[in-house]
Amino acid sequence: MITETHQIKISGLVVDVVRKDIKNLHLGVYPPMGRVRVAVPLRVSDEAVRLAVISRLSWIKRQKTKFTTQARQSMREYVSGESHYFQGRRYRLNVIYQSGTPHVAIRNKSSIDLYVRDGSEREQREKVLLTWVRQQLKELIPALIAQWEPIIGVKVAEWHVKQMKTKWGTCNIEAQRIWLNLELAKKSKQCLEYIVVHEMVHLLERHHNDNFIELMNQFMPQWRLHREELNSSALGHEDWSY
Repeated sequence: MITETHQIKISGLVVDVVRKDIKNLHLGVYPPMGRVRVAVPLRVSDEAVRLAVISRLSWIKRQKTKFTTQARQSMREYVSGESHYFQGRRYRLNVIYQSGTPHVAIRNKSSIDLYVRDGSEREQREKVLLTWVRQQLKELIPALIAQWEPIIGVKVAEWHVKQMKTKWGTCNIEAQRIWLNLELAKKSKQCLEYIVVHEMVHLLERHHNDNFIELMNQFMPQWRLHREELNSSALGHEDWSY
């Protein structure tokens, strides 16, 4: 349970400090703009946090630069001619106005046809496409979980897809439940698989420590390549979810 959250300034950086009932200090830099967050045990002082951040200042700055310079799409209007990403490929959107039921179809591996009713607004077009994207993503996940459960030796009791602000995925160890970011529908299937495995490994190891890395190396030796692909691919508009 989080007992205290506040911010301190260290060498010009604003750092979120979260005190929790944990054993070790954990420092992270999060997209989309490189937010710095340190989770620390209840007994650890701000001065100890300050020293930990200073000791990793070069790494923190490299991570922040990577996120702030990462390519981003402009806000999508869901009109013909726009580029939209799906499963790691870029598609040209083709909006077709008609009187039938709204739906989506991929054509020639290069175009996404978005069928909407006459006079539809941007929000309505967006909802039709995102509903389809969500469904496509949800159809891929069960097979991946079933494939990896016997390999990792865990059981996922429940999984969901949602838009998230800071993470590609998250899990509740006690409930054996994982959540996956809707944005993963835009990424390659290998990236989706990596995040599924990442969250399932958290059912064995809660923290991003040496044991977690050892488990990832054991189950998915190429996981760093998939992580690099995720971190180098274009991000969506900033009201998005990473």
